[in-house]
Amino acid sequence: MSQTDDSPFDELPLRIGLGQFREPTDDRLRFIKQLGVDDVLLNMYRYSPDYPHLPNEDRPLLATPEEWTVDALVELRERIERAGLRLNAIENVPIAFYDHVMLGGDRRDEQLDDLRRIVRNLGEAGIPMFGYHWMPSGVWRNTEVAVRGDARASGFDLDAADDSLTHEREYTEAELWENYERFLRAVLPVAEEVGVKLCLHPNDPPVDSLGGVPQLFRNFENFQRAMDLVPSDNHGLEFCLGCWSEMGEDLEAAIRYFGSRGKLYYVHFRDVEGTVPRFNETFLDQGNYDSARIFGLLDEVGFRGMIIPDHVPHVEGDSTWDHRGRAHAVGYLQGLLAMHRACAET
Repeated sequence: MSQTDDSPFDELPLRIGLGQFREPTDDRLRFIKQLGVDDVLLNMYRYSPDYPHLPNEDRPLLATPEEWTVDALVELRERIERAGLRLNAIENVPIAFYDHVMLGGDRRDEQLDDLRRIVRNLGEAGIPMFGYHWMPSGVWRNTEVAVRGDARASGFDLDAADDSLTHEREYTEAELWENYERFLRAVLPVAEEVGVKLCLHPNDPPVDSLGGVPQLFRNFENFQRAMDLVPSDNHGLEFCLGCWSEMGEDLEAAIRYFGSRGKLYYVHFRDVEGTVPRFNETFLDQGNYDSARIFGLLDEVGFRGMIIPDHVPHVEGDSTWDHRGRAHAVGYLQGLLAMHRACAET
């Protein structure tokens, strides 16, 4: 089954979903449905170890590129659907799947072949979006702060960041852009063929460089360049409001620009206090921007995708997945959605 531009997902309204989890266990899926959520995405480094057919309970599935088969992805989608949910996207593959692609290493061509196969299999399995990032070292956080009620939230301080090389040498922006364009030219034709949308996430934190590696997707100008580099209706943004808030860019101008061009595919709705070089995450009503105004602007520019909470503060009695903090964020966003629907009807 291949998703095309006229897939059922494109006919859905703006809606609140849930993501930022790797293991769709039965109890987790029930909890999500109990929150009144119908749409999810998965951070797919592994999926649940409780499947009865596993030869070893501790063996993670989808841990290597060879395991991202059509059958495995269909099984995953159908598991989500049996819980009354829709699987909108898979967000990220392990960095080890494409570190040589990002940095131009010896295994680049092999990894590009793997990525093409994974994207093709996603489309054939009926999973319409694939979120990706361009961060060879992943997300950086190096502080923890107390926010409202002594909830704990992560942060970043550039002055406290380790400046040692993470990948043996320093890389130039020209190298990263060359590698990025090669990735797009290799993978986008497959995405277009099978109807998968590729969704780019910002670098987090959006600073010039970390560990000797340029952080390309740190500002408005570079996102413009990314979208224009290899023009495609199947390439857009996994628009992380938290990262854009960290940048200190004109958030409303970015939403209007990319929204008017149909490049907002789904949204991470979170916020921070402060901007680079120093910031910390916080609750949605305590960050840099006006959540209600930004929510309304997304609706105004015609965004009709899925909005999910992103990182949330760790509240009292929370789990490692921060399910209580996520429940609060889902309820907050559902309230914003209800308010805007009511205003639209008056």
